[in-house]
Amino acid sequence: MTKAIMIQGAGSNVGKSMIVAGLARAFVNRGLSVAPFKPQNMSNNAAVTPNGGEIGRAQALQALAARREPHTDMNPVLLKPETETGAQIVVHGQRCATLRAADYGKQKAKLMPAVLDSFHRLCAEVDLVLIEGAGSPAEINLRSGDIANMGFAEAAGVPVVLVGDIDRGGVIAQIVGTQAILPMADERRIKAFSINKFRGDPDLFNEGLKEIITRTGWPPLGVIPWFDEAWRLPAEDVLDISSTRGGSFKIAVPRLARIANFDDLDPLSSEPDVSVEIIQPGQPLPGDAHLVLIPGSKSTIADLVDFRANGWDIDLTAHIRRGGHVLGLCGGYQMLGHKIADPDGIEGTQTEIEGLGHLDIVTVMKPQKRLSLTQATYTATGDGVEGYEIHLGETSGPDCARAWLSVADRPEGAASADGHIRGCYLHGLFTADAFRAAFLAEMGASSRLTYASDVDGTLDALAHHLEKHMDLDKLLQLAAPPSA
Repeated sequence: MTKAIMIQGAGSNVGKSMIVAGLARAFVNRGLSVAPFKPQNMSNNAAVTPNGGEIGRAQALQALAARREPHTDMNPVLLKPETETGAQIVVHGQRCATLRAADYGKQKAKLMPAVLDSFHRLCAEVDLVLIEGAGSPAEINLRSGDIANMGFAEAAGVPVVLVGDIDRGGVIAQIVGTQAILPMADERRIKAFSINKFRGDPDLFNEGLKEIITRTGWPPLGVIPWFDEAWRLPAEDVLDISSTRGGSFKIAVPRLARIANFDDLDPLSSEPDVSVEIIQPGQPLPGDAHLVLIPGSKSTIADLVDFRANGWDIDLTAHIRRGGHVLGLCGGYQMLGHKIADPDGIEGTQTEIEGLGHLDIVTVMKPQKRLSLTQATYTATGDGVEGYEIHLGETSGPDCARAWLSVADRPEGAASADGHIRGCYLHGLFTADAFRAAFLAEMGASSRLTYASDVDGTLDALAHHLEKHMDLDKLLQLAAPPSA
């Protein structure tokens, strides 16, 4: 009979996603069939699934850890922020609405049947479902209509393990305080706790551990030391991406306010001979960059306005005059053209904007989102590339005649006459080792990375880390068949 257990956090960013990924690989290595599940995620870093939808990037990584194909049932509700107060609502992989936060709060309870449908389909396929919460159950102001934490745990009848983050300090208060403010029925669902991101000698926390046990009555599953190789795994949250110091070849990435699908940076950041520098708003693009990479955007027109407000348009022009290279991906590709038109107001009230003008192309936003897993060929070398498309808009113009990727039914991308400025809609292309090596070699850089195998090896190392520092036998005993 299928069992399930939910990992909730005593705060945001405590490492729930990584723990679920590590647990998935650990239990698969023990011979169990495992599926990850997150009822509701909020992220603009999405993955396209083989069944034609989109889910949070973390759930795609967890699926890889579980050695399963990603599926929209693993993340039935995905919120993709578009503004400070509103988000696109994706249900079962498909966009269904754009709502302000207050309006979504009133509507979210209606999504519980869809969430439970996905959960039960997964339960029918595997031995163990590992459920990841969102944020923290301590946000009791959000408890009414909740589908992400205790609301889901109650509806599905699953036990909960609470995880605290000692790295940010105050972990005793995190755990004990969560118990103190939870309604009694929710508090009783928590069967154990664990401490994550410990640095130093764990024996130094013995007294703290005793205090938590005494005050809560919950048993500990372990104190998990900081996992040094975590940086090798794809980042889920924009807050997790940071500059990486590697070799002398520098890639500058302007930090767009609505950056999306930035997993393109993960393979480049992992290259030993490459340094990726994230340029924060208010900072200039560095004059010594070899490549400026403009990433994807959830709201391209708004991010283009911000791009100019930061003076990056001037810096980019100077970079190009110095002979530097430019790559625009998805929204960044659209920005490089002469014009972006949004006649239906899909992104907002501004229906047209002048582009940066470095590629002879124009983009027209269309209501239908393109979601596709895509195989392509790098025309310069014949190397294969596997990636995904997730965008609104169609791009055309003379520079598209210099498409540098070839898909089965069409050319893809555009390039300037000298080839120094390129753009395309294909995300994930840098995961292909041969292509990445060829692309970097054209600019005088080298590649020494086997990316996919390195990620898989890191997942095995993470599983070993959790086997060593968590009581996984006890966790498996606590998992229970869903009661609903």
